[in-house]
Amino acid sequence: MGEALGCGGQLGDGHRATIEATLKPIWRTLPKISGGSRGKARIERRFLRYLVYRYFSRTASLLIRGFEPSRPTNASAWGGEDILSQRVPTYVESVLESQHVQVHGFDFADAVLMVATVEQLIFDSESIILEQVYQNQRKPMARSVSEAGLGQVLVEFMLRWLLGEDKEGIRILLRNHSMIPEIIPHWDQIVGFLHGEVKALEYHRQQSARSHTRPGHNALAQRFSFEDAHQTVGTIRNSFAGFWESECATMKASLIEMDPLNTGRVPLSKFHGTGLDAEWRFGESEAYLRDLGALDETSTWRGQQVIIANYVQGASNCIVGAEHYLVCCVSECESVLAEIEATVGAPLAPVSELLSEVGNMTSQTTVDHDDPPKLAGALTQQLEQIAATHGGKVPLHGRLFAQWLHYAFPHECAFPHKTGSAVTSTPGQYGDHSIATRSEMKEHAAQSLLDAFNASMDKQELEWMSQWSPEEELIADYSELQTPWLTGRVAALGGMVSFLVLGGGLLRIAKATRGSMALDSDTYSDCKTHFV
Repeated sequence: MGEALGCGGQLGDGHRATIEATLKPIWRTLPKISGGSRGKARIERRFLRYLVYRYFSRTASLLIRGFEPSRPTNASAWGGEDILSQRVPTYVESVLESQHVQVHGFDFADAVLMVATVEQLIFDSESIILEQVYQNQRKPMARSVSEAGLGQVLVEFMLRWLLGEDKEGIRILLRNHSMIPEIIPHWDQIVGFLHGEVKALEYHRQQSARSHTRPGHNALAQRFSFEDAHQTVGTIRNSFAGFWESECATMKASLIEMDPLNTGRVPLSKFHGTGLDAEWRFGESEAYLRDLGALDETSTWRGQQVIIANYVQGASNCIVGAEHYLVCCVSECESVLAEIEATVGAPLAPVSELLSEVGNMTSQTTVDHDDPPKLAGALTQQLEQIAATHGGKVPLHGRLFAQWLHYAFPHECAFPHKTGSAVTSTPGQYGDHSIATRSEMKEHAAQSLLDAFNASMDKQELEWMSQWSPEEELIADYSELQTPWLTGRVAALGGMVSFLVLGGGLLRIAKATRGSMALDSDTYSDCKTHFV
């Protein structure tokens, strides 16, 4: 932390305990490697990246760029797109790389510090936007602002945060605020959310005023410093997915209504047919859906289908596209996997244990539908086949088990494509062809007569598992578990599992934004020169 952040990078005991509590259930299910010093259990670097990815997905629905499990990673490099390589390359090279070689992996304390480092770097990177806001509003950063002034700062920050690199769009909307509700859906609710964060900050400060008051700052004076604004921005980032989840739930409910057989898929004709009448949903082009991994084209009966979970959790449904992360819809599969990991507590699980655990879960597709998944028949056979392929047990962090979870929970768990076969591109990154033309949508919608015929067929007749593929991919080497079938086989597989393959569908404002280095609230003044 000190090497990565310079001054101000200390990890408090309370926050360390919070990170540890989140990581431990996942850590227990990761294969450990031998050769670690002092007998400590250690994991490979790819599992370390995977652990970081899972932490941010679970706690704040953040997709950390460069850490995606579906992204191919060179075994000898961390990749140039992640925040560590961009912000602290010396740290990555001198500590992570050499440490890995010398002690053969990373222990649990390393994982906790890695999470804390990435968390701090993300927090620091957001201050450049905040500095732009203060400059644009002619507010000196060294001077406190009123409650109304802080509200103005946060509103402009949110606008810049949502629009990312669309500088022209930002300039136009800042000059004409009346246009903002036309461009950003539910803008009034977003502003209300921001004002709620200001009230929460004020309440927290008043509660803590008796025990702690910053030097030179009256906690009861209803004045707010730049550090207060920066801290609130961090809170907004971590809680915004929860605020936006109602929109995600509404979108998912609309798609489930088009899937009466519970296959987890909607014909492209229905998808675009609904999009013709929608204000801004369901308008992604066929090519964009395919590249994102949200299009199933394997069924001879149903033709092209949009995969609901892949679409809802997709990059174009991520409301924020910052330089180092996306803020996306909550992954409901994360809670499913968390239950399994807590129960199994090991890298491999027998079929009977998985069937018992998953069989008692509920899919919670709607408020009125909380039936457990139907595992008898094809799903049981597929799980047994996975175990047979792996010497009698199922690896929890493999593509095949993720694929099985998708069919057990088709509306919650995304279909895992093979590594590198899908992209994580926002509409802004993908370009003008991310949106289907109206004529293309009408052409697809015209095929709805075939859908009416298919509606009379049952799930099995419609080849509901036609996308199943037998190719396994494990995140990293399982051979150190001393399981004979794995030796020599997993090394050839390599790669990482695609637990989230992203589709698309929100407002076209999720574009990448530039990040920067700034400081946490307690040490901003002392360390600002260091980071600049």
